[in-house]
Amino acid sequence: MSTPQTAPPDQRIADVAVIGAGVVGSAIARALAGHRLDVVLLDARCDVGDGTSKANTAILHTGFDASPGTLEARLVAEGYRLLKDYADRTGIPCEPTGALLVAWDGEQLAALPGLKAKAEKNGYTESEIVGPDEVYRQVPSLGPGALGGLTVPGESIICTWTTTLALATDAVRRGARLLRSHRVESVTRGEDATVLHTSRGDVRARWVVNAAGLGGDVLDAQFGHDRFHLHPRRGELLVYDKQARPLVDRIVLPVPSKLGKGVLISPTIYGNVMLGPTAEDMADRADTSTTEDGYAFLLERGERIMPRLLKEEVTATYAGLRAASDVSDYTIEVDAERRYAVAGGIRSTGLTSSMAVARHLLDLLGKAGLELDERTDLPDPPRMPNIGEAFPRPYADAERIAADPEYGTIVCFCERVTRGEIRDALASTIPPCDMDGLRRRTRAMNGRCQGFYCGANVTGMLADGLRAAGGGNGGGSAGASDEEGER
Repeated sequence: MSTPQTAPPDQRIADVAVIGAGVVGSAIARALAGHRLDVVLLDARCDVGDGTSKANTAILHTGFDASPGTLEARLVAEGYRLLKDYADRTGIPCEPTGALLVAWDGEQLAALPGLKAKAEKNGYTESEIVGPDEVYRQVPSLGPGALGGLTVPGESIICTWTTTLALATDAVRRGARLLRSHRVESVTRGEDATVLHTSRGDVRARWVVNAAGLGGDVLDAQFGHDRFHLHPRRGELLVYDKQARPLVDRIVLPVPSKLGKGVLISPTIYGNVMLGPTAEDMADRADTSTTEDGYAFLLERGERIMPRLLKEEVTATYAGLRAASDVSDYTIEVDAERRYAVAGGIRSTGLTSSMAVARHLLDLLGKAGLELDERTDLPDPPRMPNIGEAFPRPYADAERIAADPEYGTIVCFCERVTRGEIRDALASTIPPCDMDGLRRRTRAMNGRCQGFYCGANVTGMLADGLRAAGGGNGGGSAGASDEEGER
């Protein structure tokens, strides 16, 4: 079924085009590329995972608090198992910290039995309601006044950056074509193929999958549909220095509200502590600015949850936008007549559910007529570089340094990033195209000095790498080495 490789690039018709190289789109492209299909993965930005996916709260959810019976609940529970296994096989940093949901007043305390019952309806039976003594035994640094809690021992923290990059890398190594900086501006449906008119030329495909995140409803309308509408919900967060990590060894959750899971305190895979997010409905789909009001709100909440944390240093602040839908569940549907599929309204749970969303969508596509001939010649999954603190990193690996001294040459001292890691990122299957992309692959310039010390050296290495690659444009292709890095 694959299109002949000899077709001119501007005329080649892909079997499937996936629009959106976030965590969901990358998972879908990877799953499709596991079959004898010519797959193209497009993104408007110059890097994978550079939209909603990069600012996720980075929690691998059990799905204990999803709405029972929904597609989201089923796919989060399935995705939790799939992603845990995939993280083990690829080296995506993941730590099973567990979580504690804390009740601070009588109303919240009364809600705990219902949350436990909801978890059990979702198939999660490990939660327990505990009293205040056990709450403070588990998290001694909590502020005064906690009345009880609900344990969720299966919750984990994970690296959202590496997850998206691993899935996209896997897709490319399986043969998918990655086209970065290709913003889809309009579409023209034809009898044999759909033409995607992008900011860098036309792309033709027999089938189109819309995984465009916050732009998903706009693209859906171009295919003649009006079934869900999105608006951005901005979440601002504070990141505390690594010296705060002893205060928090598990995720501290609030009792959820209708706007989401509320303000949490969580350790990060990189050794920091995170406070947030806010939940502010926006009109501008590109506004990721941080605000004085947002920080005041977080500090007020943090003062109640864990006042000792607020005495620590804040090393970074950021805001992310998540897609809030007017439909209460995921919208995952296939239009066989138009040879078009959508995975829309995939809120912040999309990190956990991504691989299950891909599996579900492929099943729908197969039933709608897409020929799915599973391959038996797939390459092994990539082994991703470890940028988490729970496993050995190159600067502390004497054997690795002896074999290659570049891993013993630290460039970013705050985050202990070595010259060898930056070199590897620049030579990887999907190299970064800018400083933010290099930061997401290595943690360079992500520490307490925010690049004050290492900025010149790191940006110089990036510039040299982009020049060597011919300018570092938004393209991408299958190739590179068998190893992305070692843990």
